[in-house]
Amino acid sequence: MKTHSTLQLTLALTLAGSLTAAAAPLTTEIPPEIIEGTPMPIKVQNLVPAPKQAPTLDVPEGTTLLSAGKEVTGSDDFPIIGELEYITDGDKIGGEGYFTELMDGLQWIQIDLEASHEIAAVWIWHFHSQARAYHDVIVQVSDDPEFNEGVTTLYNNDYDGSADMGKATDNPYVESRFGLLADGKNTKGRYVRCYSAGNTSNDMNHYIEVEVYGKPSQ
Repeated sequence: MKTHSTLQLTLALTLAGSLTAAAAPLTTEIPPEIIEGTPMPIKVQNLVPAPKQAPTLDVPEGTTLLSAGKEVTGSDDFPIIGELEYITDGDKIGGEGYFTELMDGLQWIQIDLEASHEIAAVWIWHFHSQARAYHDVIVQVSDDPEFNEGVTTLYNNDYDGSADMGKATDNPYVESRFGLLADGKNTKGRYVRCYSAGNTSNDMNHYIEVEVYGKPSQ
């Protein structure tokens, strides 16, 4: 006869196995490779090279795209090129006419998911038609639209602390058509905010698409 502790252990192992079985790799449409312009030297510490294939992340069963068509606001209300709405329109092509360009310095874009959800992943495409690295890439989630309280950082590669939002826990990376896939860690929040501060080719900030995945609130 099993003891009480043995039954608890069996139940815990069964539940863990069920959770593992319920998880599956997140997939999305990867845009074609388009190379434009003359590449510039990328002089950044601890640089992660461009990947050869799409990143992988297991997400819970029931995970879906939450950000499609959702409202996007930003620190730069009037982009130099493009529109903020491009960032959630589903188009990830890297050529001219498909990206949004914000002014120089530390800038952010923010997606309103319209309700608080469990966030499984945030997949980001900056300008990827030229090998470059963006500075101070930070991804945060909150239920506060001003991001003054209840803020969770999902990704931060600000290795020199110039953004003044905490020490970096991730390494800078080379942009590619595969994008950056940040683990959402099942963080609950309504708003997703993404920062950057220029790149190794110029001082501007660019976004092609941001996809937020999670489990819709009931």
